[in-house]
Amino acid sequence: MSQGGLTIAAKTPLPPPAPTLWRHQNFMKLWAGQTVSQFGAQITLVAFPLTAVLILHASALQMGVLEALGMAPFLLVGLPVGVLVDRGRRRPLLILADSVRLLLVGAVPALYLAHALHAMWVLDAVQFVAGGMTVLFDVAYQSYLPAVVGRDTLVEGNSRLEASRAVAQVAGPSVGGALVAALTAPVALAANAATYLVSVVSLAAIRTEEPAPPPPPLVGMHRQIGEGLALVVKNPVLGSIAGSTGTANFFSSVMAAVYVLYAVRDLHLAPAAIGLLYGLGSVGGVVAALVASRAALRLGLGRTLLAFIVLASAAELLVPLAPARPRAALGVLVAAMFFVGLGGTVYNINQVSLRQAITPGAWLGRMNASMRFLIWGTMPLGSLLGGVLGAALGLKGALWVGAVGGLAAPLWLMRPAVRHLVRLTDAPPSAAPTP
Repeated sequence: MSQGGLTIAAKTPLPPPAPTLWRHQNFMKLWAGQTVSQFGAQITLVAFPLTAVLILHASALQMGVLEALGMAPFLLVGLPVGVLVDRGRRRPLLILADSVRLLLVGAVPALYLAHALHAMWVLDAVQFVAGGMTVLFDVAYQSYLPAVVGRDTLVEGNSRLEASRAVAQVAGPSVGGALVAALTAPVALAANAATYLVSVVSLAAIRTEEPAPPPPPLVGMHRQIGEGLALVVKNPVLGSIAGSTGTANFFSSVMAAVYVLYAVRDLHLAPAAIGLLYGLGSVGGVVAALVASRAALRLGLGRTLLAFIVLASAAELLVPLAPARPRAALGVLVAAMFFVGLGGTVYNINQVSLRQAITPGAWLGRMNASMRFLIWGTMPLGSLLGGVLGAALGLKGALWVGAVGGLAAPLWLMRPAVRHLVRLTDAPPSAAPTP
């Protein structure tokens, strides 16, 4: 309009600001507790296998069994846990899982200081039961997050949680290696037990009202488990993610079963150097958490998933190429872990957000449990195979099998339903399977 010879544009309403989680008190409590807990978990990543190698003198096969037991619950109880999570409120399950893990991890340094840690079966038992609590926590956690932050800020929430994990991966292992050198490996585990206590307190402080659980189902648990698996397998997006991630995890577990043995016995790395290796190599995860959403906007969601899992899979080829000279080996392994962390973290942030966004709230527990069953259930099998191959082919032979086999993971994402996705909102909602 014109007024006094001046043209004044009509006011148009400004778009609402993008949602943010900085002032979201309940998310900040969740984020703080999980950041501390992730830090402790990274200390355990170094201290637990070193307890087996340095204190109990574990063989390659024993290390494979130990790794497998930690992941076996995803095969054995993962699917029923998903039904349990969908039948009730999720926060009490999270508190229960972390409380049990606190007691289990804390028992190892207590036994060591009492001169009662003499056999591998003790570590095996702790690994197995703690693995069961990890199944419960992970399924409930990924199902609880949408209730805390809402679906509009899922990528932001997952990015921040993944950023915390990535930062913890940088600092935690280095601290873990130093604690092992100063206090012995079992005593270093006490730090992780303390972080589980922090997590329990932060979860108890959250005041988000979860939706009321649905009425008791008319069908039994077996039927509900089948429905959850069908939801994943019959959906082209969820099925492709399950296939790709499951393949990557299987062959990564082959490598993980003998990785610490390889670093100590073949490459002659000291515990402090192994902690430094995990820490420096994890910088890739920090970078990934900062660029994950930008990569999806620039490349498109489908291309981002494909490109970054290719990067992570190819980087694992560097591990068996490391020379048997400690300094040179450390450099090669840090580079490998950097690119594995970069590729894997960008992939994970986007695929988890995609899964959460397209799945109805009442099905999140069963979807996440079915996913865990399919993508983490491969890991104990890979760990056992890694232990057997390490004994039969040598540590480097097992690593080559894992590194080459992992190159098959990206093939699952070549399906048009995934490859042509541009934005998170382009994916159609996942319909509940018909009976």
